[in-house]
Amino acid sequence: MLERIEKLQIAILGLLLAFGLIVAVKSGVNGIARNSIAVTGSAYEIVKSDSGKLEISLNVRNADKSKAYATAKSQMPIIYAYLKKKGFDVNKDVDVKSASGYYTYKTAPNGASTGEILHYNLFQPISITSDDVNKIKDISLDITTLMDKGLDIDISTTSYYYSKLPELKVKLLENATTDAKERADAMLKPTHNKVGKIQSVRMGVFQITPATSTDVSDMGISDTSTIEKKITAVANVEFRIK
Repeated sequence: MLERIEKLQIAILGLLLAFGLIVAVKSGVNGIARNSIAVTGSAYEIVKSDSGKLEISLNVRNADKSKAYATAKSQMPIIYAYLKKKGFDVNKDVDVKSASGYYTYKTAPNGASTGEILHYNLFQPISITSDDVNKIKDISLDITTLMDKGLDIDISTTSYYYSKLPELKVKLLENATTDAKERADAMLKPTHNKVGKIQSVRMGVFQITPATSTDVSDMGISDTSTIEKKITAVANVEFRIK
């Protein structure tokens, strides 16, 4: 009987010691947590793109594949003349890529292919670039007027880029960290504490959006559709409290 009582007393003592250890550890962790503050800072800048690209396709359809290529070749001078008139250097600003195409076959009344060629569809991709983004925007809105001359033109994409983005990102990260410190100062002011040294800092994703957009994404946004862009940087900073 006495042996059982002693074992029970030992077990209870062990539980008390374990509980005391947990409380001590928790108190220590809370004490450490109270000695730092984590804040998110942000900074942004509106920039204007300094280069642009327009990608179009000249389309030709002909029953004979070789004639389709010949037609496309004969229509290219019309496109060159148009671009020259708009102020582009066709030797520098225009990149004619490899053409591609496919056959369309006649179908039977039941919808099945007969294997007989109806026509060949040719696509001639053309890329136009310039450091004058207004010129790119102008032709992106106007180049389809070439259809009045018998050309079949499709616009694939219009893209605008900012070449000084790497340098701007560094500047914005610095400003975002400063913003985080200012926020921490404001939060600690009522408690009469001060912001100390940085304990840790983590860079958030960059958001490159249209200038008036408020969209954000966990993966980041990289807009190329607009001339004016909003570049936003985020910094997650933990400061020691003095």
